[in-house]
Amino acid sequence: MGTGIGQVAATHQCTVIFCDASAESLEHSRHILTSSIERMVEKVKLTGEAGRDIIGRCRWTSDMKEIAGADLIIEAIVEKFEAKEALFKAISEIIPDQTIVATNTSSLSITALAATISHPERFIGLHFFNPAPIMRLVEIVPALQTEKTLVEKMQHLMASWAKTAVVARNTPGFIVNRVARPFYGEALRIFDEGLAGCRAIDTAMKEVGGFRMGPFELMDFIGHDVNYRVTESVYNAMFQDPRYKPSLTQKSLLDAGWLGRKTGRGFYAYPDMEETMTSYSSGLNPTEIFGRIFAMLVNEAVDAVYMNICSEEDVENAMQLGTNYPQGLISWGRTFGMDRIMDIMSGLYERYREDRYRPSPLLTNI
Repeated sequence: MGTGIGQVAATHQCTVIFCDASAESLEHSRHILTSSIERMVEKVKLTGEAGRDIIGRCRWTSDMKEIAGADLIIEAIVEKFEAKEALFKAISEIIPDQTIVATNTSSLSITALAATISHPERFIGLHFFNPAPIMRLVEIVPALQTEKTLVEKMQHLMASWAKTAVVARNTPGFIVNRVARPFYGEALRIFDEGLAGCRAIDTAMKEVGGFRMGPFELMDFIGHDVNYRVTESVYNAMFQDPRYKPSLTQKSLLDAGWLGRKTGRGFYAYPDMEETMTSYSSGLNPTEIFGRIFAMLVNEAVDAVYMNICSEEDVENAMQLGTNYPQGLISWGRTFGMDRIMDIMSGLYERYREDRYRPSPLLTNI
């Protein structure tokens, strides 16, 4: 991920220093970037000269002192608070007061991380999406301590890097990882209830909803070690809000080491895409499957606006660019009919009497 972010910066005329304690990681980074540039030249997306210039603006080092003069430092190490805390404390000892320090975390609190650095007002979240050179979206997440003008400065910088930046309040999952949870969670709930099998749910979301991948295919693609941990992190950070409750079925895949495509087995066995778990006789038709999951997604997007996590424009951009959804969820919800969304949500709440299905207060007024 760090290599991809550095490639973006170097492509847009920035001098980039890749720093890592591991010589092996540095060599791997150099190989990844060089190979990426070579492929772009082969596909005539870059001239040979432009490719050489990009690589020429990059250097790799294991000596942290070499980054001391950087205007912006973007951290992209392992997603563990203690590791990031140790790194930021070390960085604080070598950088001048005006250096901007950013984290690429997707799940940790930006405010808590800012508290680990000597000048938290110069700290901010810049969450890129993988692969960074291709994905246009960046979530900008200020900490409680972040200087107000820094958000606008990062918006201008991301625009100069040809990225679409959205601004999110520092809440679990930010925009994309929060709003997208029902795509996985409600699909799993339908499966766990025995109302439909994996393939039936995936087919419904693709054929009725126009999604590129169904939820079970996508979970297998992402990897259950990643997808489950994000769900678990958001659930715990939101004080066990049932809206984000993880699935024991997905946890069983993780426990078995069936992580999806990367291990050859997940909800499907690869390469033949055979279902690995009992396929139920569908109690829901494709339209009902789509409607239930879609209503939960729209409700979550509307609630993000209601809770001042982001603007409507930003949640629309985030879900289209960060997850490749066919349309922005709120505009799509308006076309579908917000009254229909409310009817589905109210019906689910009446059936289950679970807070998981509470409609957003804004749903009838947006």
